[in-house]
Amino acid sequence: MRVITGTARGRRLSAPEGLDVRPTTDKVKEAVFSAVQFEIEDAVVLDLFAGSGQMGIEALSRGAKRAVFVDSSQKAVRCINENLRNTRFDRVSEVVSRDSFDYIRFTSQTFDLIILDPPYHCGHLENILPMAAKKLNEGGIIICEYESEAPEPGTPENMTLRKTYKYGKINVSIFVGITDGEDVEE
Repeated sequence: MRVITGTARGRRLSAPEGLDVRPTTDKVKEAVFSAVQFEIEDAVVLDLFAGSGQMGIEALSRGAKRAVFVDSSQKAVRCINENLRNTRFDRVSEVVSRDSFDYIRFTSQTFDLIILDPPYHCGHLENILPMAAKKLNEGGIIICEYESEAPEPGTPENMTLRKTYKYGKINVSIFVGITDGEDVEE
């Protein structure tokens, strides 16, 4: 696992051990970031269920201004901190050891880009997506990764589905916040 492009290009990232962590493949990560490449510069990013932190780190490497990484696993938090030190993004990042649902429910921060990659087969995405949408800045983006056999998540209020990408056993849906004056597609 590595950073694909940007200022930390080629840096190796570690992943916490265990079956509950499944890092996003480089192929999927490259495709996702290609789809949002023009919206990353100076973005404030939230990486929920962060695992290794690789998605938020990729955003920082591609020009995001700041990132918050949230995971409830102490192994994951240690791994994220190590990866941030190795990529030298620790000064523009905050790592929060907390349940992702609690964090999104109680944070007063808002974000330009939110990455959701919850554990598969738990139904978390359907529940956390509407909460995440309320913490999004106008015109912001939510990237959702989920298992291909799961139904596509419902589009949150004041958002539109840009596209769903299918990569074997993984689907990625990208939602974009509707800006003032923009019509909602029926």
